[in-house]
Parts: sequence; C-alpha cells; structure tokens
Amino acid sequence: MANFIEEIIDADLASGRETEITTRFPPEPNGYLHIGHAKAICLNVAMARKYGGKCNLRFDDTNPVKEEEEYVKSIIDDAKWLGWSGDVLFASDYFETMYAAAVTLIKKGKAYIDDVTPEQMREMRGTLTEPGVESKNRNRPIKESLELFERMRDGEIADGALVLRAKIDMASPNINMRDPIIYRVLKARHHRQGDRWCVYPMYDFAHPIEDAVENISHSICTLEFEDHRPLYDWVLRECGEMFPHPPHQYEFARLNIKRTIMSKRYLKKLVDEGFVSGWDDPRMPTIAGLRRRGYTPSSIREFCERIGVAKANSEVEVGQLESCIREELNQKAPRAMAVLEPLELILDNVPDGFNETLTTEVNQFDPSAGTREIRLTKRIFIEKSDFAVVPPPKYKRLTVGGTVRLKSGYIIKCTGYEGEPENVTRVHAEILEGTRSGEDNSGIKVKGVIHWVGDDAVPALVRLYDYLLTDDESKADFNDRLNCDSLIEKNALVEEILGRAGKGDSFQFLRQGYFCRDIKEDGLVFNRIVGLKDAYNNKPKQ
Repeated sequence: MANFIEEIIDADLASGRETEITTRFPPEPNGYLHIGHAKAICLNVAMARKYGGKCNLRFDDTNPVKEEEEYVKSIIDDAKWLGWSGDVLFASDYFETMYAAAVTLIKKGKAYIDDVTPEQMREMRGTLTEPGVESKNRNRPIKESLELFERMRDGEIADGALVLRAKIDMASPNINMRDPIIYRVLKARHHRQGDRWCVYPMYDFAHPIEDAVENISHSICTLEFEDHRPLYDWVLRECGEMFPHPPHQYEFARLNIKRTIMSKRYLKKLVDEGFVSGWDDPRMPTIAGLRRRGYTPSSIREFCERIGVAKANSEVEVGQLESCIREELNQKAPRAMAVLEPLELILDNVPDGFNETLTTEVNQFDPSAGTREIRLTKRIFIEKSDFAVVPPPKYKRLTVGGTVRLKSGYIIKCTGYEGEPENVTRVHAEILEGTRSGEDNSGIKVKGVIHWVGDDAVPALVRLYDYLLTDDESKADFNDRLNCDSLIEKNALVEEILGRAGKGDSFQFLRQGYFCRDIKEDGLVFNRIVGLKDAYNNKPKQ
C-alpha cells in the first residue's frame, strides 16, 4: 500500500506537473546524524529509487559558528553506510544566488534593513492572539536598504548591528510570516568559504532557494516545518523569474522513540560534558553509535520500513528497533560461548591433561553453516550465577548434588565447592558417563543446560549497555533522567574462536545476547547489541 508521499508523487507524474523525481536529504553539519535522520534518509532515497530519480545529499551549511568538517565527513560516511549514493552538494555554493535573491526582494520593496535588537524584535513580534508591531524602518527607502545591505556584505557593519527582514505581514496569524529576518551580519570563518562572506542567510530563506536551484521535485521534511511552509512558498513566489519551476514542500511525522534522545543539541551536550565517550559511543542513538554497537544498515532500513510514513507525530517503542536487528542476527549470526563472570569448575573424574573434542552447531537456523569443534578440558569456567549453594525456588542450574548439562557436552553432577557460601571460588563436579550430547542413552533427565568455556578461553572486555535515559517520564529534563548504569563492563572469558574475530563481526553469545566486536578498540572488546528477548532493557546484574 502506497504511503501519502507516494500518492502525491504518483499524482504529480500523472498530471505532468513533474516528469523527473529529485529528492534531497539536507543535514546541517553541526553534529552527527541520529536514528531520526535515518528515517529521513531512507524515505528520500526510497522515493528517488522507486521512481528512477535521484537523491542529493546537500549540506545546509549556512551557520559557520556551529559547523565543522568533522561533521561533514561523518554525515557522508553515515549516509553511504545506510545505502545512499548520489551527489554531495553544499548550500554555501549557492550564496551568490541567495544574495541576488535578497537584492531582488529589496528592489521589489519586499525586504528592508532593520536595526532593532533581538530583544526589541521579540517584543514587537506579537503573540498568537495579538499582532506584531511594525518597525520604524519598515518603509526605509529601497535605495538606502540596498546600500546598507552591500555594506553588510563588505564587512563594514558590526555583527548584530543590522539585519535584512522580509516585508510580509506583521498581523499574520502565522508568526513566521511577521517580517522574519532573512540575512544577518556574521563575521565568522566558514569551513568551506573561508572569510569570503560577512553576511549569512537564515535557514528559512536559504532552504527554498537551495531546493529550487537543485530542481528538487518534492521537498520532504518533518512536521515541525509545516508552519514554515508559507514562508518557503513566499520566498520562491516573490523571487519570481529567478525560480520559474518552484518546488513544493511536504511534511511527514518525525521519528520519536521512547527512552531515546532525539535532539542533536542534547546529544552534543552529552559528548561535550563527557557523559559518553563521543558521538560514536555505542549507547548513543547516532548512526555512528548504532554502527559501532553492531546494528546493520539492513536492520535500520527494515525498522524505517516497519514504522512507515505518517502525517501525525507519535512515539514508537525502542523494542521495534531492537527486534529488527535481533531477527536478522538470529538467522545469520554464528553462535559462541562467553562467560561474563567466570567461576572455575574442576571435573574431578577425568585425568590431568584431559582434552576431548566436542561438536556444536554454528547456527541452528542456518544448516549450511555446518558445525564446529570445541574442547572440553579438566578445568572449565561457568557463570557465577549458574551455581548456587542455597538455590532459590525453581532454580534449574548447578547446586551441590545437582546435575546440569554442559552445552554440547556431558551431564555433570556437582560434588562440592571451595570458599565461603557467599564467596565461592571453585566448584567441583564429575562427568556422568554415557551422557555425551548426541550420544546420550542414559535416561538421566536434567532441567538445565549451561554454557561454559575451556582452559583455552581468552580474556575479553564485554560491555553491557542500557538506555541513556531512565523510564521515569515524569521528569521533563533529560539531565534528571540520565541513567548512570547505562554502561557496565565485564572482564569475561570467551571461546578461543572469538579471540580471532574481526572488528565488526557479530555473534550470539549463548544465553547472553547478540554481541559485536568493537570496530574502534584495538583490544578484544565486545559490545552487546541487543538481548535475546525484549526484556533486554532490564538492568544488567552488577
């Protein structure tokens, strides 16, 4: 079933209003992209590809104070990783056209130079129920405004001293139309233009011109820009012959995910204040963070496809994103064993140097993956939580006198332990003969199967992640909802095969979840991508 954007495009093609489809993704290079931007990228790319068109990646680099080349590079990398391909363009390359458009508006009496302060302008703007107050400079002579605008460009005017305002309607019910600022003086070095410009256009003025220059057929943006659309159309209409085939703007609902920060400004605050290690911290909802966490482009595209394109804002459960990567890795990821809190276990009824080869599946959902061999040794390691001196009710793991099966191995019976009940240092057990996995005809029934690693296991740092925000939605300020337990590190022992994992390789750690070897760290570090079940967001045990 077609979404409403597709219905619009179908109608435009059928009527002949458009013959070629061109979309764009227009990020500001003032931070890294997050999962909300992924939805916009996927939508614009999908529309262009479905209709045989193209999608431009165009940087809205009109505010040099906040823009950096680092952000430009990261955005290009993230967009390509998600599947975009096409032209990389920059709004700053259209500055001459924007300046010419501003001059055109001045000459038509549709723009004027003003000297009111920001505080005065806010007071004069009016309210939703009261009209604004016209500036004393609203009827400034055209010639005078042209001269002042040229002086602004030439660097003769101090920052903030003068602005260029559109002359529209101070009584408009849409406050965005009450003579908005369209140019300001800003003597800041631009990351691409250097010191060439002393005036910079405001976003609402620059954006429609950028779309028009690139012949964008469908300017798709999120709902917060709906009230800005009248200004978008006004700019293109008043510039007339400069843009003979003006584009149209269409709004869709932005992506909001529970317990997920979707503000680039606030994400930058977390980076700047050191709450996270950087924009690509695996806890961050940035594309770089999700990529480092172990998410795949296909899982993010699937998520965007599932949530669809709507006209009304709503909030989705983070479990919908998690289920996409979980379902993918469940089918594709090889299985392995990792012990996050190791407890030594000695098999007393086998000789020193005991070393038996066992066979286990690589992935039970992918028969073509085959099997692999693991080594059972006299000394193995199990999870501390898989042994209890005094077991709780319905405990199905190992206790003194109890039995469990070692994954792909034998049934073992616990014969004792060393240390204190509250601090067990070693467990002793015996193999029950005739109970080897796949060959067991003993008739012995056990309630539990536990994972383990042999004495060839290698140490690894395992990072368990929780959400950056707690689930206390009564607190409006993100600062009050920050989760101080969002990262827990474990000094684990992992199978020898995991010691040879390449950066970015993903696995299912049996009974633990899905993990990915960190793509940035030089050591053996694994990030938990997602748990085995939707209950993943339960706080990891300390």
